[in-house]
Amino acid sequence: MSSWFADYALLPDGLARDVRFDVIAGRLRSVTADSNADDAERLPGVVVPGLANCHSHAFHRALRGRTHAAGGTFWTWREQMYAVAARLDPDRYLDLARAAFAEMALAGVTTVGEFHYLHHGPGGQPYVDPNAMAEALRHAAADAGVRLTLLDACYLIGGLDANGPRPLDDTQRRFADLDVDAWAARVGGLAESPGMRVGVAVHSIRAVPRAALPTIRVAADGRPLHVHLSEQPAENAASLACYGATPAAVLDDAGLLGPRTTAVHATHLTTEDVGLLGSTSTTCCICPTTERDLADGIGPARALADAGAPLSLGSDQHAVVDLFEDARGLEMHERLTTQRRGRFTPAELLAAATRHDSLGWPDAGRLAPGARADLVAVRLDTVRTAGCDPAQVLYAATAADVDTVVVDGEPVVRAGRHRLGDVGRLLADAIGALR
Repeated sequence: MSSWFADYALLPDGLARDVRFDVIAGRLRSVTADSNADDAERLPGVVVPGLANCHSHAFHRALRGRTHAAGGTFWTWREQMYAVAARLDPDRYLDLARAAFAEMALAGVTTVGEFHYLHHGPGGQPYVDPNAMAEALRHAAADAGVRLTLLDACYLIGGLDANGPRPLDDTQRRFADLDVDAWAARVGGLAESPGMRVGVAVHSIRAVPRAALPTIRVAADGRPLHVHLSEQPAENAASLACYGATPAAVLDDAGLLGPRTTAVHATHLTTEDVGLLGSTSTTCCICPTTERDLADGIGPARALADAGAPLSLGSDQHAVVDLFEDARGLEMHERLTTQRRGRFTPAELLAAATRHDSLGWPDAGRLAPGARADLVAVRLDTVRTAGCDPAQVLYAATAADVDTVVVDGEPVVRAGRHRLGDVGRLLADAIGALR
């Protein structure tokens, strides 16, 4: 048994003082407030549950700080993203993803949902192992010390308009399988492991024709299912032109909305869409730092929550890897659109930042006996956090204030340093190899 002690911790019923965590076999055996340290290892500041990054594209990390010179839109940014994708192979992907996941661990992330659509070699040629890129992600997460939910994305067409599906371009062929049955067969070859769950994804209505959705529903049985939903108005327009329905309505007609499903972005929704997502208890993953970086827009997060849709958070294209900032973004974007404060309570923001259940890990994300022993110690003595109420630390801290990260009872970050060493150097080397 190992033991940890913190002056403060955010437990399920709120802030507690002098909290002792006893851990056996990666689980919290006991969580005791008003206790004493005795022989326990002390953690600085306030301990929060491990954070869940529910939407990641690891290779997008190579774009940070390189897409701003000429302005543009989401669609012009996408061309730069395609250029990076074209230069990756399994070895380079391993190096980049390992560094990207380690950066997440430094930020307090203990589980990442990787929305995986870079499947094949140039021109769409499968690797000898058709899941070689997925295996690179598996090993990268294990090296970085974070749990992984691999969300293998079906991607079949190059776009959608009033005339129906458009053909794939050269880069998109790397994303696409021959047909939905080939995709399902390849996903069937993915094996879960103690640190990895396998989920599925619909890349988007503009990349997957409606006729393929029933097969995806079968493949998703019992697994997390994620989908990019209404990130851009152009996606909605294409869906309406082709199908006469919004993307949310198309998914609902196919039986794909529900408690195991996560709609990512959910930015440009009709009132009816909000009702569909809420009434089916579909989780909505909001990615505030990405949505503002790409000029996507501000989604109806409060309306979705009020309708019954649980909220989660993701760093998506990793312009920022800081779920504290994304949690604040959830609230601050609401303040900008409503001119009112306190749209989400601190407890609601923490719940969104720790929604591991949407990634297939229902036993993580809370500091309670029986849960996975994920502890994130956030310092309260930095220039950002000094003087803040520990119960409101999400409104003050940044990823730079994370001191210690314990995943399944094992320390991955101590004193702000990852067990792999200099993560900045790992990132620089991995990204430099792509230039």
